[in-house]
Amino acid sequence: MATNLVNVEAVGKVYGTRALLDGISLGVNEGDRIGVVGRNGDGKTTLIRILAKLEPADTGRVTHAGDLRLGVLTQHDSLDPAATVRHEVIGDLADHEWAGDARIRDVLTGLFGGLDLPAFPQGLDTVIGPLSGGERRRIALAKLLIAEQGMIVLDEPTNHLDVEGISWLAGHLRARRSALVVVTHDRWFLDQVCTRMWDVQRGVVHEYEGGYSDYVFARAERERIAATEEAKRQNLMRKELAWLRRGAPARTSKPRFRIEAANALIADVPPPRDSAELMKFANSRLGKSVFDLEDVTVTAGPKVLLRHLTWQLGPGDRIGLVGVNGAGKTSLLRALAEAARTEGETQPEAGRIAVGKTVKLAYLSQEVAELGPDVRVLEAVEQVRQRVDLGKGREMTASQLCEKFGFTKEKQWTPVGDLSGGERRRLQILRLLMDEPNVLFLDEPTNDLDIETLTQLEDLLDGWPGSLVVISHDRYFIERTTDRVLALLGDATLRMLPRGVDEYLERRQRVLAAAAPAAPARQKAAEQPAGGRPSAAEQRAAKKELQRIERRLDRISEQESTLHDDIAQNATDFTKVAELDARLRELTGEREELETRWLELAEDV
Repeated sequence: MATNLVNVEAVGKVYGTRALLDGISLGVNEGDRIGVVGRNGDGKTTLIRILAKLEPADTGRVTHAGDLRLGVLTQHDSLDPAATVRHEVIGDLADHEWAGDARIRDVLTGLFGGLDLPAFPQGLDTVIGPLSGGERRRIALAKLLIAEQGMIVLDEPTNHLDVEGISWLAGHLRARRSALVVVTHDRWFLDQVCTRMWDVQRGVVHEYEGGYSDYVFARAERERIAATEEAKRQNLMRKELAWLRRGAPARTSKPRFRIEAANALIADVPPPRDSAELMKFANSRLGKSVFDLEDVTVTAGPKVLLRHLTWQLGPGDRIGLVGVNGAGKTSLLRALAEAARTEGETQPEAGRIAVGKTVKLAYLSQEVAELGPDVRVLEAVEQVRQRVDLGKGREMTASQLCEKFGFTKEKQWTPVGDLSGGERRRLQILRLLMDEPNVLFLDEPTNDLDIETLTQLEDLLDGWPGSLVVISHDRYFIERTTDRVLALLGDATLRMLPRGVDEYLERRQRVLAAAAPAAPARQKAAEQPAGGRPSAAEQRAAKKELQRIERRLDRISEQESTLHDDIAQNATDFTKVAELDARLRELTGEREELETRWLELAEDV
């Protein structure tokens, strides 16, 4: 029988006149992995803070097992700004001690990309004070994961992590023996890690077995039983269920619940999007041309982010854009947005961007545009437009769209200055959509949004006719809203990934594996006595082979670029795409072998 670690008995918490938690009784046992979901403001963070005894309850009690070692990651770290990363994460351990610890190596590599922390100016000896909030949060997470705990409580741990970091964290937490309670809006992460779910709603916590997929099915069944009218059946949960059953090919987890009633709810639900109808409508709104890039080079200061890029964003295209941080995702969108704003007058450093004459672009950036603090929510939306045409005869007033995004009648009269970060993000998206754009760029749209708001946004985008480009670390959102995934892998090229985010992670692993032998090789070369170095003849032979490999790598790069273009042009011919992808895989394998050999030879010369 599993040991009880934390027990919550009849806990209540009141803020002002609102009961945030009302008579909650819960328990956490050894080995539990619990995901906490619910709307922003419904008490998720308050619940886990009370659970961890960081905040007192007004009523009831919380008890911990006497020997419980508890680790907590809050949304605000307590790191010493004067300390170094080494001091906070590794403590007083000597280099040979921490370098010989597999857990420490795994955490540093998974969260920072290497033991020497390549993204930090002085590596482990970097002072914490000047670092960004995202960097500090990674350090706090690393410090927590390196320690041994019986239970871990994490509040939004995937914030500031990229797709690779989230994938690593999911695998790391699955392998740990610690019990886990985690608040996150990342639904893929919940499905990968959690075996139970707590749904916080209006002061009550509903418990479900399984991950996010299981929770959706079980919650639908709960609502079906409780429903007293047909209107309850016409909610967003039906689309979410249909997506989980028929959605992204990259989804591999199978729901453990097989609830016949829940299946009946989606028996007559069509696919989330009618792609043919949306494409037809998009063509009528946009014509044949949206953005055409020819031999474009995008730079950031002296750094070349994209080189000789030839690509086309067509009417109705729904693109997910992934890549390593700093590879140029946001810079590419900014270059396109600037060209659209100036009607093609502003061009990149090299190449040309042609903008369709009918393009009306809306760009959701990572920065939240500030409005006057005294402006009411409804007034801020109506400043853009009173009504919005959603296509296919659907029309909404500003007030109706506000309600769809969680702004109730009362909330619509709240001053903008009183809104939370997530609510301001929602308002920013609302204002963009009210302007009736036909091209939409979304840069990290899921930041600060709860799961319910995300499903509402996804539902709205399902019927939105236009061209869409999404940058996001939330792979569930990318798979849910887009049809194709393109990647920036840090080599100044844009690549199409037929298998989506899974293929991106595989490619990144191969790149890192190919680079891994370089460090040991350098160390070996440094330790090698002078008499053991290659002879002059051997070095000349190595140089010739290096030159041959470099020429072949250049040709492979050109061939890969051509294949990516061919795949894009034949996107609807699946047989042709499969043939081209097979050839692309062959070239990728050959390139990786050559790169490994190049690293070996480079040490000799």
